[in-house]
Amino acid sequence: MTLARQHDPGDMVPIPGGRFLMGSDRFYPEERPVRPAEVGAFLIDRHPVTNAAFTRFVAATGHVTQAERPQPHPSIPGRMVEPCSAVFTPPLPGTVPKGPASWWRLVPGACWKHPAGPASDLAGLGDHPVVHVALSDALAYAEWAGKALPTEAEWECAARGGLAGAEYAWGDSLTPDGRHMANTWQGAFPFVNDLEDGFARTSPVGSFPANGYGLFDMIGNVWEWTLDDYAAPRAEPARSCCRKPQASGAATKVIKGGSYLCAPNYCQRYRPAARHPQQTDMTTGHLGFRCIRRL
Repeated sequence: MTLARQHDPGDMVPIPGGRFLMGSDRFYPEERPVRPAEVGAFLIDRHPVTNAAFTRFVAATGHVTQAERPQPHPSIPGRMVEPCSAVFTPPLPGTVPKGPASWWRLVPGACWKHPAGPASDLAGLGDHPVVHVALSDALAYAEWAGKALPTEAEWECAARGGLAGAEYAWGDSLTPDGRHMANTWQGAFPFVNDLEDGFARTSPVGSFPANGYGLFDMIGNVWEWTLDDYAAPRAEPARSCCRKPQASGAATKVIKGGSYLCAPNYCQRYRPAARHPQQTDMTTGHLGFRCIRRL
């Protein structure tokens, strides 16, 4: 049973301000070092913005998302290509994958209301997180809703759920007592998803247990935008595992939380400390957002 239908889109959870330990010394270089951070008190959406909520926003404002507009050509400055967005397409068995370009495909017509391409729609997906949204789309929604996007520190503080130093949003075991706590990839990515958690792509918000603050899907399901510019404080840059960068010249922001494509054999970024760079004009089928209100 999904809990999503019990949630009002305006449902927000209070997060107390204060100091906490941010980052991790045990996984990827860009997460280091563990350091103290401080945030003020704020409210945060109980779950990611859903397709149903985004539909209401578009109906009220007429907003046209980045993925629905012609795109800058990735290699020819000044040239535009037809509206498109990145859709996960598993490589054929027996092929040798050569990084994210092997499983991401720019699909003309893919956008928030056609998440798998022009032949798809949102039937049955109203309570799933909206995807294929650029930073500008998330900011427009937040302004319409009278909210804001979180900073990286605010997002990580909320995701930790009050647990100091825990690896995951629920403790130190990925699957305590064999229970899947988030929508991630089980199996050998990118070829085989064993679907032990029941989902191949996005899942209804609230399908997995909430963290200590009562927040759903802070880990897995979809990556989430933050306001922070991405800068690796360590010498070694982040390995890009989620989308092949395009030479658009756009700013790069931090995204958090991991997604349904994070897997133990490839991208263990289903943790509060994990962070990844994302160009602000890039849209993909595993990136969404949630909003906050600062107190």
